[in-house]
Amino acid sequence: MTKSEKKHASKNTLALLLIALPGITYLIINNYIPIIGTFIAFKKFSYAKGIWGSPWCGLDNFKFLFLTDDAWVITRNTLLYNLAFIVIGTVVSVIFAILLHELGELLRGKFFQSVLLFPHLLSWVVTAYLVYALLGSTTGFVNNTILDALGKKGVDWYTAKAAWPFILVIVYLWKNAGYNAIVYMAGIAGIDKEIYEAAKIDGASKLKQITAITLPLLRPTIVIMTLMAIGRVFYSDFGLFYQVPMNAGTLFSTTQTIDTYVYRGLMEQGNVGMSSAAGVYQSLVGFALVMIANFIVRKKDPENALF
Repeated sequence: MTKSEKKHASKNTLALLLIALPGITYLIINNYIPIIGTFIAFKKFSYAKGIWGSPWCGLDNFKFLFLTDDAWVITRNTLLYNLAFIVIGTVVSVIFAILLHELGELLRGKFFQSVLLFPHLLSWVVTAYLVYALLGSTTGFVNNTILDALGKKGVDWYTAKAAWPFILVIVYLWKNAGYNAIVYMAGIAGIDKEIYEAAKIDGASKLKQITAITLPLLRPTIVIMTLMAIGRVFYSDFGLFYQVPMNAGTLFSTTQTIDTYVYRGLMEQGNVGMSSAAGVYQSLVGFALVMIANFIVRKKDPENALF
């Protein structure tokens, strides 16, 4: 490579780094600098003594998660909800992406894509009140319109524990499936159109094109999205599990997750060390799950593994 070519390449690299600088800065501040505070999980934190002066307490902070009566409940809820979100969410998002792609550029760009993306832009506070407008026992649309028209008695949804696993999954899909569908749709858009044209010439139906071309070529995107989701399987969307059920105590057995449990414990006890211990625990488990899932993918399909 000549000097002029090296100079040109370095200018291009510098320009790309400047473009990426805001994102890199945010990543360092939000994700890497807080790692320094990991040792708080092993300290009995005192506001009077500060971070450095607080005494060490070993693994005592982790006992809050593992030795309480609610440990099994919050772990079960966190895992099962996230697994449902990964499996059902992936299926629904891929279906939406395929349908949007089949609608064509005009309809997709002007209307349906915006409609599906809009819920993702709403805050969980707004979403919680929209759900309450539907499920409120006295003024809710479901009780006063749908059930009343069917001649059925209204339901006090905010005490009906059995209904909330379904409600939370539906709300999650309504809010996030459209956004994820756009990611998958970008993957579909990258598929060579000549492959579809060749399939049409061979007489392949639309369904056959989807099953034989779209889904196999979309698999790398699905695998990457799934592996990233697995890394957060021990985390929960705080707004979904805290705001949407309106912090109803009667629903704790079905809506309580690790994040909401730690938050309530932090508000009641002010135990910063316990909260930090929960974060360390979730991060380590998430890292282990990503490594295990990636190892399985690398054994079965090396080309689609993350590393």
